[in-house]
Amino acid sequence: MSGWHANDRVATVQGLGSYAEYALVPAARLVAVPEELDLTLAAAVLLQGMTAHYLALSTFALKAGDTALVHAAAGGTGQLLVQIAKMRGARVFGTVSTAEKAALATEAGVDEVIFYTRENFTERVRQLTDGRGVDVVYDSVGKDTFDGSVDCLRQRGYMVSFGNASGAVPPVSPLVLSSKGSLFLTRPTLFHYIAEPTDLAWRAGDIFGWVARGEIKVRIDRSYPLEEAAAAHIALAGRETAGKVLLMP
Repeated sequence: MSGWHANDRVATVQGLGSYAEYALVPAARLVAVPEELDLTLAAAVLLQGMTAHYLALSTFALKAGDTALVHAAAGGTGQLLVQIAKMRGARVFGTVSTAEKAALATEAGVDEVIFYTRENFTERVRQLTDGRGVDVVYDSVGKDTFDGSVDCLRQRGYMVSFGNASGAVPPVSPLVLSSKGSLFLTRPTLFHYIAEPTDLAWRAGDIFGWVARGEIKVRIDRSYPLEEAAAAHIALAGRETAGKVLLMP
């Protein structure tokens, strides 16, 4: 009844115990990997790709002429989000910490790179938009950038807080949103955007198709043997990576 067969090329973002050679996954949570797409690329892109997909196409559906600020623009999700935003016709500002990461963000399509370690990103965004502010901020950093991100928004802009890299955002009074321009605040997560099988198939199909056709690029920063999973976590925690980290069984 599942529609799947032995040796089918499949992927999932919802398998428990995936630090293993084999995983047990409900058939309804699998997606097909096209024959033309390398399985390594499929593994690298699915989670972060679908995250970028729902952010840019659903949470705040970007369109031509919109302006967006993407924090951590050189990260795995950031690079994909920038590329999708550019596909949608948006103007994209991206924050980075180093010249190396600036180069990666620029390669992904960022229109204006902002070094948050050297300059006040809020002031820079206001300068770049002639004081108006951006339509949306996609913020995966959390506590350290939240207040500044809110101050980057135009009236009735969208604050999309989708990560906690620097820690959880403290409680926010609704009156803050009012006083800053009747802002919208959302804290989304991928699994609510792929809960329906049709949404899962749509997002995975778009991402796999774009990668297979070369319309978006996936940067695999490094790979580790499965037995070196601890080293992979150390690299991630130390912010040594710029792109996807893979464990290879």
